[in-house]
This record gives sequence, structure tokens and C-alpha cells, in this order.
Amino acid sequence: MTQTLDEISIILIYSAMAVYALAFIAFALDLARRSSTVKSAVGASTPAVVSTASATVMPELATVGGSSSARPVRGSSDPDPDSSLVSLAGVDAAGRRSIALRLGVSFTILAFVVQLAGVILRGVAASRVPWANMYEFSITGTLLIVAVFLVVLLREDLRFLGTFVTGLVLILLGVSAVNYYVSVAPLPPALQSAWLVIHVLVAILGTAFFALGGALSVIQLLQTKGDSVSRLATTLRLRFLKTLPDAETLERLAYRVNIVGFVFWTFTLIAGAIWAERAWGRYWGWDTKEVWTFIIWVIYAGYIHARATRGWRGSRSAWLAIVGFSAVLFNFGVVNVFFKGLHAYSGL
Repeated sequence: MTQTLDEISIILIYSAMAVYALAFIAFALDLARRSSTVKSAVGASTPAVVSTASATVMPELATVGGSSSARPVRGSSDPDPDSSLVSLAGVDAAGRRSIALRLGVSFTILAFVVQLAGVILRGVAASRVPWANMYEFSITGTLLIVAVFLVVLLREDLRFLGTFVTGLVLILLGVSAVNYYVSVAPLPPALQSAWLVIHVLVAILGTAFFALGGALSVIQLLQTKGDSVSRLATTLRLRFLKTLPDAETLERLAYRVNIVGFVFWTFTLIAGAIWAERAWGRYWGWDTKEVWTFIIWVIYAGYIHARATRGWRGSRSAWLAIVGFSAVLFNFGVVNVFFKGLHAYSGL
């Protein structure tokens, strides 16, 4: 029975990957549509002479995070004609979101439900919470990344992050299913504790919020004028960036998301120390995993402190957030696998 449930769980995980791939394609098509619309708007603004009557253009409205944002289409005399307005929320002239964008969100929700069923069946097959090894941590962690993304969509219109979120989840699930899968096995003695649920759950939630914060920071750099990443985006003609929120809005959203992630990561350290004392008789032992967890905490603490008190805004703030999320990925993909220690079971 256990083996059967595990086999069904695997099928569901692979099915979720297939649907995430469809969501990724749909979100990518939406970005392509945005770029095409911007190009068309720029082409329409090229006449050298614009009459007084036609110079007054009704600005298209778009709602981002519940607020209205409008910018007028510019004429040829404008020094930056590429900034012609296309809806920030990806809506058309009738106020409806594009079919590709709606399909992307729908596929993401469907994939989330299928993956949730797969994670639940894995837990039922193991008769415990399904996050005792790298494979289980991966399928649960990516599930919560999508969950956080979908929940945040209820307050902030971050659908433009769909390509990043579904792409990241698809890669992590693929690597985990191919390289990290292990059959259901009993928990090691050190993991047979209620602190497993508390410690790992808050760590996964912290990772999920850091992932969103990292994505927002990357796009912020693409939107920051004068930054080398922004110049690269201009060279690559990433016109869809004209339809996304400006750098200041993205920075503000990233900061809020990263603060939530930092709170969860702080609880990760605290719960881990308590669990270590119960399991090994000491709160801190400089194990490799413990050290990297603390390094991540320090990076994000520095990010929050520097932005709040030292005035680190713009590119410096974004780069620090990206360094923090890179440390999270290193902790997951390198420390868990290649470094030995008391947390070696996490690489099983």
C-alpha cells in the first residue's frame, strides 16, 4: 500500500511539472505580447508633427496592487518614445487581461492543486510530514513557493513574476525528481520530534518569500536606469519591461516581501537551536548547515538595516537582496549535498 501511494505521488509530481511547463509558456507568451504591444505603440508615435487635438491622448489605466497608475502615450517630440504606455497589469483596451496571462494563472493554480495532492500522498505513504530528505523538502518547498505567490496575488498584482516563479519551480522539481528521489523510509532518531514540523516549515516559508523578493530585485535592476543590468536589457530589447512597475515600486515590494521572509528565517534559527539542544545536547555546534543558515540571516539583516538606516536604495539594495537569495540557493543545492555534518540526512 505504501509503495502504491508513493508511486501515485510520483505520477502526480510529474503531472504537476507538465502543467507548470504550460504555465511557464503562457506567462512567456504574455511577456512577448507586451513587447509586441510596446513596439506597436512606439511605431504609432513616430510622425514628426502631431496636431494639438491628437496630442492629448487619454492615458490608459492599469491597476497594480489595488491602485491606479496612468502614463500618457508620448509623441515624437518626447525624448523617450519607448516609454509609451502599455497596461501595467497586462490588460487590453477593453480592460481584460490577455488570454495568455489568464491561462498562465489558471495553469499555475491547477499545477499547485496536483502537486499538493502528490505531496499529501507522499506524507500518507510515509506516515509523517513529507520533508525529511532533499526530495521531500524540494516538493514541499516548491509547493509553498507557489502558494505564497498565489496568496500575494490577492493583494498585489505580481502576475508579471509568473515566468520566474513557474520556471524556478519547474527546474527545482525536475532536478529533485531526477537526482534526489528516495523511497519512503523511517525517520532517523534525530528527526523524530515535533520540532521537525516547526523548524522545517518556517525555513520553507522563509525560502518562499526570499524567492519572490529575489525575483522582484532582479526586475528592479532591469528597470533601474543607468545600471549595467538595465543597459543589458536595453541592448536585448526587452520591451516588456515598459509594461511593468517602475524600479521604486519594485524595490518597495521586494523590501516588504523580504522582511516577511526574514521573520520566518529568524524563527528557523531559533527553532533549530532548540531542536539541536533536544537532539544533540547543545544549542549551537558550528555545523556547516548551521553556519550557512546564520550567514543567510546576517545577509538579510544587513539588507534590512542598510536600507532602513543607511539609505541603501536602488541598485545597492537590489544586489544585496539577490546575494541573499543566492546564499539560500547555495545552502539548498550545495551545502545540503556536498558538505557533511550532523545535517547530512538533509541530503539523503
